[in-house]
Amino acid sequence: MRSMLNLYLLVPLAPLAGALLAGLCGKLIGRRGAHVVTILGVAISLLASLVVFQDVRAGNTFDGALYTWATSGGLRFEVGFLIDSLTSTMMLVVTSVSLMVHIYTIGYMAEDPGYQRFFSYISLFTFSMLMLVMSNNFLQLFFGWEAVGLVSYLLIGFWYTRPTAIYANLKAFLVNRVGDFGFLLGIGLIAAFAGTLNYGEVFARAPDLVDLVVPATGWPLMTAVCICLFIGAMGKSAQVPLHVWLPDSMEGPTPISALIHAATMVTAGIFMVSRMSPLFELSDAALSFVLVIGATTALFMGFLGIVQNDIKRVVAYSTLSQLGYMTVALGVSAYSAAVFHLMTHAFFKALLFLAAGSVIIGMHHDQDMRNMGGLRKYMPVTWITSLLGSLALIGMPFFAGFYSKDAIIEAVRHSQLPGAGYAAFCVLAGVFVTAFYSFRMYFLVFHGEERFGHGAHGHTAHAGHADEDHGADDAHSHGLAPGQKPHESPWVVTLPLVLLAIPSVVIGFFTIEPMLLGDWFAGVISVAEHHDSLAELRETFHGALGMAVHGLMTLPFWLAIGGVLTAWVFYLKLPHLPARIEAHLMPVRRLLDNKYYFDRFNEIVFAGGARLLGRGLWKGGDQMLIDGVLVNGSARAVGWISRLSRGVQSGLIYQYAFWIIIGVVLLLGLWWPILREGALAR
Repeated sequence: MRSMLNLYLLVPLAPLAGALLAGLCGKLIGRRGAHVVTILGVAISLLASLVVFQDVRAGNTFDGALYTWATSGGLRFEVGFLIDSLTSTMMLVVTSVSLMVHIYTIGYMAEDPGYQRFFSYISLFTFSMLMLVMSNNFLQLFFGWEAVGLVSYLLIGFWYTRPTAIYANLKAFLVNRVGDFGFLLGIGLIAAFAGTLNYGEVFARAPDLVDLVVPATGWPLMTAVCICLFIGAMGKSAQVPLHVWLPDSMEGPTPISALIHAATMVTAGIFMVSRMSPLFELSDAALSFVLVIGATTALFMGFLGIVQNDIKRVVAYSTLSQLGYMTVALGVSAYSAAVFHLMTHAFFKALLFLAAGSVIIGMHHDQDMRNMGGLRKYMPVTWITSLLGSLALIGMPFFAGFYSKDAIIEAVRHSQLPGAGYAAFCVLAGVFVTAFYSFRMYFLVFHGEERFGHGAHGHTAHAGHADEDHGADDAHSHGLAPGQKPHESPWVVTLPLVLLAIPSVVIGFFTIEPMLLGDWFAGVISVAEHHDSLAELRETFHGALGMAVHGLMTLPFWLAIGGVLTAWVFYLKLPHLPARIEAHLMPVRRLLDNKYYFDRFNEIVFAGGARLLGRGLWKGGDQMLIDGVLVNGSARAVGWISRLSRGVQSGLIYQYAFWIIIGVVLLLGLWWPILREGALAR
């Protein structure tokens, strides 16, 4: 057991050591040394995670404290690990995707002056996520939760001389603080009523808390706890309306876009709710709330992907939509389906982001899809891996995304919770929308006429490859010049694409039975019998091959085919048609271009309200009350009293004698009635 405990410690500490060496000794060890130590740290973490995974498969788990940080009454604040099937799955996903991103970064950031700093940040990001998923108590969970948010702030604003990057990382930080406020309230309620922060102890006491209410509100305690915790997940996993930070996080370098959007930060909320399944199963109201929020995100964020021209933003809105699918699965108590989709999505979404980065390299850092086209013959590896990732994303049978997405759709169809009908419509419509925007991007980038080198549209510069000392790039300083041709990326970029393409195709086929329909999560994820929305799928399941063959005859498959064919007609056969349709649907286009006005609403109501509040506090509180009354007012009062005092301090003896006589008369006048009554009484 001692050797396994050391192995558990090695998993998060190896990336941390790499981050510290690259960050503190970057100039000493150089660029090569920075990527060697960080890649070595993550590789060690991956190998250790594989050993832990095999140990968990053999039936060995661990739940224990490593260090007691503080004790307050009966409440202990500890650092500890919970190693079970859910943890080991997340450890493998995080470390494997992180390793691919680290290798990819060697080629992608080769010319960046912040090379060592970037490697330090992404390795520190990996450490933070591992501490989050390995925690066995709410204190450590919150530490990992906040550490991930902090490092994401540093990474989104990595090119800190660009105003747009600073705006994006500040936006991400503030929006996540809103979610974290709810998350902290949920943890506080748990600490107050359960008297412990340890997962196992909280879950054991949860049934006794079902009939309690939050004091002074009358709200059911368990519903309040679960909704507060989920508000934290809404921030981290970018659910409506706390989704606004994620598209803007594209201001960071592409490798971190892949790391944030695929396997780490945005999946933290999905993991947390799955871990908290014993609590969520005690509140139907909380589950319905989760279900409706997830369904809304899945469909309406997909619509926004249709109108994007920046290749990275299309993939970003795809992430939002797929996170909605995972949240829908949580809402119908299909936690294992949510984690299964989390795993498959991690591989094909990382693949799509890194492929987008490869395209950006080939296009000399132009991200506008309107300036692309016909890249298939110039970038064959990027082309084929992008096609595989896109097929996995739209849920094509036999690909990884099919098994996880189809399971979610089936679970929603058999759920009896309020809001399940709305969610069923959203996830089905989302299949068509996902296929349409995914293959719109694919056709615009890799097929059709070659539109590069003409300067038809303003280049969306990938500003990180400019000299950081000169601030934001000139909008036209990137892209292919007339006569230039795209080129395939170096092997350090294409190798991770190939390695990620393999699980994007096959991992669903090989893992659906144990993860989704077997007992892999038995004893880890709790599902009440009346919430078991996957029961029908388990009864009718006849193997991964049979499920894929049956999928060829289902509505989601034909919706996906319809989306692909529509994109083919619109962007290859009749490229003038989208503009004509758009001319007749300008209000809809304006709504989508403005992203449903969420940002505008936040600017007017929250940012504007904060400005008004700040101005009011400044004018009324600072200038009038503090400066005007307390500081200057007290000084004026002292001056006024001093002037009065100077008037009676003349230095003339007859005036002093006069005031003494007046004082004696006044005292006699005040005391005379009392003295007279005392004399009469005697």
